[in-house]
Amino acid sequence: MSHTWFWSLIQNDFKNGNIDLDGCIRLLEKMQINFDEYHLKHIFKKTIDKHSGDIISMDDFRAIYRALVHRPEFEELFKAYSIDGNILPDGQLLKFLAKEQFQTEANETTVLEIILKYEPIDEVRKRRQMSFEGFIRYMNSDECSIFKSQHRSVYQDMTQPLCDYFISSSHNTYLIADQLVGPSHLWGYTSALLKGCRCLEIDCWDGHNNEPIVYHGHTLTSKIPFRSVIHVIEKYAFMSSPYPLVLSLENHCSPKQQEVMAFCLKSILGDKLLSSPLNGEVDMTRLPSPEALKFKVLIKNKKVGTLEQSMLRIEEEYGGEAEEVSDSDVASDDDDAEVLPPGGPRTPSKRKGDRRSSPLPQKKSKVQKTKIALALSDLVVYTKSQKFVGFEHSMQFQKCWENNSIGESRARKLARVSASQFIAHTTRFITRIYPKGSRMKSSNYNPQEFWNIGCQMVALNFQTPGPFMELQDGKFLDNGGCGYVLKPAFLRDRNTTFTPRNVGAHSKPMSLSIRLISGHQLPPSAMSKTNKADPTVQIEIYGVPEDQAKKRSSVIKSNALCPRWNETFSFNIQVPELAMIRFCVEDEVSLVNKDFLGQYTLPVMSLNTGYRNIPLLSKDGTKLESASLFAHVWFY
Repeated sequence: MSHTWFWSLIQNDFKNGNIDLDGCIRLLEKMQINFDEYHLKHIFKKTIDKHSGDIISMDDFRAIYRALVHRPEFEELFKAYSIDGNILPDGQLLKFLAKEQFQTEANETTVLEIILKYEPIDEVRKRRQMSFEGFIRYMNSDECSIFKSQHRSVYQDMTQPLCDYFISSSHNTYLIADQLVGPSHLWGYTSALLKGCRCLEIDCWDGHNNEPIVYHGHTLTSKIPFRSVIHVIEKYAFMSSPYPLVLSLENHCSPKQQEVMAFCLKSILGDKLLSSPLNGEVDMTRLPSPEALKFKVLIKNKKVGTLEQSMLRIEEEYGGEAEEVSDSDVASDDDDAEVLPPGGPRTPSKRKGDRRSSPLPQKKSKVQKTKIALALSDLVVYTKSQKFVGFEHSMQFQKCWENNSIGESRARKLARVSASQFIAHTTRFITRIYPKGSRMKSSNYNPQEFWNIGCQMVALNFQTPGPFMELQDGKFLDNGGCGYVLKPAFLRDRNTTFTPRNVGAHSKPMSLSIRLISGHQLPPSAMSKTNKADPTVQIEIYGVPEDQAKKRSSVIKSNALCPRWNETFSFNIQVPELAMIRFCVEDEVSLVNKDFLGQYTLPVMSLNTGYRNIPLLSKDGTKLESASLFAHVWFY
């Protein structure tokens, strides 16, 4: 039956005789088969080498199709449950789902849905059965992905206060390269928003003709108009997520141009801009939820006075003035040597000293005053930038709608010496972490160490690929990719005793076992003239210090098309709620040198059990359509 189905599907393409490589590509695309061109060309060449010429017959095409699609590891599974080796009746498919995929809730309806969706042969489908062709399509589908399908949509409680969520956050969003001479570009904002990012950074400076500009101050990065940035944000703000978007303003503008900024925000964003508290409530003890703030843009900036004073000014339509705010009251990325002054770096003693008493060399040592235009100040509602003084100071004086920005170096030190105070702080206040200014090439730090202590906005350079950006992308795959992930209960409880180095009673140990079975159509090595590579897979766990682990498979020589490992790796994870798992496929160029081929990172709590395909992403995060790993996942 499978034989007849196949011939009827392809015979039309062979009615004028044999086909060449282009015809072969067109036919595979028509059949919706994912293939890597390097692998296809290699198999095609091997086929035509058997006979002269550069065209293939129907029998040749069938052999190529089988080499690409019929995987022996799938066949072994299929035959284990098939009664005659050709057909899987619905009852046997149900057994496979329950026993191998741990889908205990699966029933006859589940099975029928799978057959109707994936079985390509009409007669088999009508009999409520599955052929090997249908089984292959099912095993390669998203339903058999290692990432839980329930986590592909918003499933978490979105009615908790904003500070109870990890929030996808970008640093220097306008940059698409390094932060010294790289270009500033609107694409930085578009791409971050399309990824579901919910906190963007905008560095604002005075421009010509009273038009504020966005760029990395005191550097040679190019400049873009503030107005254009807001237009792009208005267009893409809620394309990937309906939940609130925070614009973190790094504001260096004069009061006059701040008024222009306020006008742009109001006129371009319109109703999307949140400019007053929900229900007029000014005396709040907790922040509103992402659900309550759906489709709203929040401005994060310095603020003059209280929410009540803002409300009165808005009611009286009173604007056009500026007031001074002491720099000890406001937060800025500059607090942590974000941009080195034109005169060169600070001396080490000044860099390491108390930042409140060691300002930049060209500033006077008295407290700095910053002028804030009331028109802009009044747009700040739930995200007022507040300079971080210390945990005790915050506990005593900070309001729930005041947020802190802390540079990575200072945050790392605080996390080391005052972890429990830091966690108590993040249960109450939104805390943003940003990269240190010395990262001139816009490199990233490991976000995991700050998620471990509950920091909500761990801002990374989205333009810089690598393992840390892959962790960020993997973390926010969760909860439908909406940019908000509910923190574990022990990082939301104000009386928590949890710290990353002393998990205590908060440990819910998980024993995780991964049998790495095979790879399929992996990208060939950069060194290979054909479709070869020497692949090896590294499996890494990121989480609390106790859970950090790395394990590596053996190297399969000269096989990127279908390497087989059949190796099992075991991990004991104390705090699975915070743990991430990364599968990284590399080409072993030499004993000391390995080249990246592809990777996939996801939260441990989003792992599916059973036989699962692991999609692979390129260095820049795009899906490698035909490449994957195949593994068996089990945990208790």
